[in-house]
Amino acid sequence: MTQSIERVTATTPTFSALKCRECGTTYDLGAKHVCEDVCFGPLEVAYDYDAIRQRVTRSSIQAGPLSIWRYKDFLPVVGDNPIDVGTGMTPLVRANRLARRLGLKELYIKNDAVNMPTLSFKDRVVSVALTRARELGFTTVSCASTGNLANSTAAIAAHAGLDCCVFIPSDLEAGKVLGTLIYNPTVMAVNGNYDQVNRLCSEVANTHDGWGFVNINLRPYYSEGSKTLAYEVAEQLGWRLPDHIVAPLASGSLFTKIYKGFQEFVTVGLVDEKPVRFSGAQAEGCSPIAQAFKEGRDFVTPVKPSTIAKSIAIGNPADGIYALDIARKTNGNIESVTDAEIIAGMKLLAETEGIFTETAGGTTIAVLQKLVAAGKIDPEESTVVYITGNGLKTQEAVQGYVGEPFTIEPKLDSFERALERSRTLDRLEWQQVLV
Repeated sequence: MTQSIERVTATTPTFSALKCRECGTTYDLGAKHVCEDVCFGPLEVAYDYDAIRQRVTRSSIQAGPLSIWRYKDFLPVVGDNPIDVGTGMTPLVRANRLARRLGLKELYIKNDAVNMPTLSFKDRVVSVALTRARELGFTTVSCASTGNLANSTAAIAAHAGLDCCVFIPSDLEAGKVLGTLIYNPTVMAVNGNYDQVNRLCSEVANTHDGWGFVNINLRPYYSEGSKTLAYEVAEQLGWRLPDHIVAPLASGSLFTKIYKGFQEFVTVGLVDEKPVRFSGAQAEGCSPIAQAFKEGRDFVTPVKPSTIAKSIAIGNPADGIYALDIARKTNGNIESVTDAEIIAGMKLLAETEGIFTETAGGTTIAVLQKLVAAGKIDPEESTVVYITGNGLKTQEAVQGYVGEPFTIEPKLDSFERALERSRTLDRLEWQQVLV
């Protein structure tokens, strides 16, 4: 009995090692991300689920902070002072108007477009990664980014008092560049795509020992932050799992960690086990995982990105094969959509639910619509769609596609004429839809 009480009340970490996903070799809990001794497979954090089961209850979680740190026992941090900037507990919106438009009964939007502090899900992974970086003694943090990750790393590093240097492709959207520079990090804009940026960062990480790259040498810890998107949905649904989720695919890490998060809640008894179908969304201009899924391959062939959805434009996705496996074994799907469909998806979500998402979210909504039309989502399923970033960051994508304001004189008759023109335009648009 004494031993059991000590386990329940202990403050020791619930994670014990880094473990290779391919061969199972274990490593100490340092800044390491590949199985260097055996197979060069990716490392992930291994947990003591018996200890978590004794320590965590629904009530203990609900008594925690209104941030990702209410799930601290499921995350790879040691101390009791994580970097908490209010990240997480974003709305799970019952999307009734969008559901009616698509013919679905129970549809939810998990809206990380309003996440703190930088309006994307990357705030989750960075909060965990920088907390762990600080515990490991790093004073300089960095990343390779398509925009959102650079925003988050710069902001949370500023809050934590860590030096920061981030690497981005030189052709990113202006909003994302400005959204990084405001925090006064060092920004390296590389003439190349994300995969080239990532290769450069791997070289820098190997030559600058004191630098913690959140998505390279700190990647096993960083990726765990995405699990909180699963935990929150389960809690917000009244401690139950949905029937189907649809999420964007870039590296594939987010997709795999949502799956892991649901499985962990089942393992420790916080929710009942049930099958959850996993479907992924990619842009046609960068769809290596969707192509592999469609062709029945168990490997992913790298591609050169060419799409407006830059935040998910990763041509050589590190977790692509694991995302494929999850989609297949859960009877899900992986689909891609054109840039025009992405813009239409952004507009559809905005005009039905009042949520302005970036291009990654437009991709996800467009794929949702495509899957429904193809009969690949049961109208009776409870479906959760993950929106991972804010449209204010990618305004260029919809410029020229959302109309213009009516410029009028400060007179009633000028207003009335403009109002009639607007109604005429609305009628024409509906006629085009019906045709």
